Amino acid sequence: MIQASLTELAAALGARKISSVELTTLFLDRIDALNPTLNAFITVDHDGALAAARAADARLAAGTAGPLTGIPIAHKDVFCTEGVRTTCASKMLENFVSPYDAHVVGQLKAAGAVMLGKTNMDEFAMGSSNENTFFGAARNPWDTTRVTGGSSGGSAVAVAARLSPMATGTDTGGSVRQPAALTGVTGIKPSYGVVSRYGMIAYASSLDQGGAFGRSAEDCALLLTAMAGFDPRDSTSLEREREDYSRALNQPLAGLRIGLPKEFFADGMDDDVRAAIDAALAHYRQLGATTVEVSLPNAKLAIPAYYVIAPAEASSNLSRFDGVRYGHRAADYTDLADMYGKSRAEGFGAEVKRRILVGTYVLSHGYYDAYYLQAQKLRRLIAEDFQRAFEHCDVIAGPTSPTVAWTLGEKNDDPVQMYLQDIYTIAVNLAGLPGLSLPCGTGAGDLPVGLQLIGNYFDEAHLLNVAHGFQQGTDWHRRTPAVG
Repeated sequence: MIQASLTELAAALGARKISSVELTTLFLDRIDALNPTLNAFITVDHDGALAAARAADARLAAGTAGPLTGIPIAHKDVFCTEGVRTTCASKMLENFVSPYDAHVVGQLKAAGAVMLGKTNMDEFAMGSSNENTFFGAARNPWDTTRVTGGSSGGSAVAVAARLSPMATGTDTGGSVRQPAALTGVTGIKPSYGVVSRYGMIAYASSLDQGGAFGRSAEDCALLLTAMAGFDPRDSTSLEREREDYSRALNQPLAGLRIGLPKEFFADGMDDDVRAAIDAALAHYRQLGATTVEVSLPNAKLAIPAYYVIAPAEASSNLSRFDGVRYGHRAADYTDLADMYGKSRAEGFGAEVKRRILVGTYVLSHGYYDAYYLQAQKLRRLIAEDFQRAFEHCDVIAGPTSPTVAWTLGEKNDDPVQMYLQDIYTIAVNLAGLPGLSLPCGTGAGDLPVGLQLIGNYFDEAHLLNVAHGFQQGTDWHRRTPAVG
């Protein structure tokens, strides 16, 4: 059953071929066996998962089950979960237990999904490798000496290693798509505002967006359908009618226009990644799609703009973690100011401190106009570039990451090289567009390569259709790493 799709699992549960308790136990046992090696989970909730599975079995018996009822799920440890600790992979929140559920968690709980536990991540979602974590790096199941990508690395590993059939993540600059690419799974970030950020601990509020991991585009469509929806508690949540994101999965791809940004196919992409992307595009042509060159002239400015805007917002969002109301408090201090300083110095890791300092600097008097305001102007130019490109194509395609997964520790001494791993994903967040990564081949070391698909606003169903069409004729998404 660990290889089954969500549709197959739902059918098996509905036909009573297996119970949710049995299915949940299967995955809990697998987590117990493999998590010491992979470090995908920070917290595993055995008792809570089995209680939820029993409740799901009752719904299944009563005939009131939905498509996800009884199916296990893993949540990124940035989503608040009532009664289960939410750490953001930080010493600052090591022992924090939320009194409420995030909107995403509540939606999936209402759908009957069974939470297995909370997955590893870069601290406060700041990172591209899942090495910036108080609980130790998550490890890539294709090669445990390699990174998983970040910040949602634990969720990607959980799905790739079949520790969970599906998982949630968040994407601020590529943090769903990049780990999906490096671990060989499918991951989607919807348009900004489609998934509520209520109860999702903020990094950069204008960029953060919840996303979904699954083995396939079909799995992601089912999960995103349950996650998405208007939430009045989130001022950035869009009041739109709910969608069934699986409604267009089987539409033919003949006539599809795929835009290839010339900036994505210039220098910077490794040859093995380029070969896999070229082969994937050739497959799309066989399906009746055409490819056209488009241009995103300001894409090269995405990383500098992002690393002004995101740290600025982070410096504001993380000011609440001061050791007073919740979170880590230093044991020894002389006065209130000393307590603030020591608590934050002890509670935050190096990358979080770096981004707080950068953010405070760019917002300071005399630098706001020179840095933050200019970055926001660049953001608008980047969004306008995408709109001009979509006049000539239906979706935009390119690599998700310029390389396959690199060795643990390889880039830790050079933050700029680490930041450049998000060179193809960050512009999508700055523009607020939907993006998806699907496995499309392998590169050096037989490691997965991801193809990124970018759609226009609220075009998630079409993106999932384009990905599903590819996956109907290929088996990259069905391949399983050797671990376990």
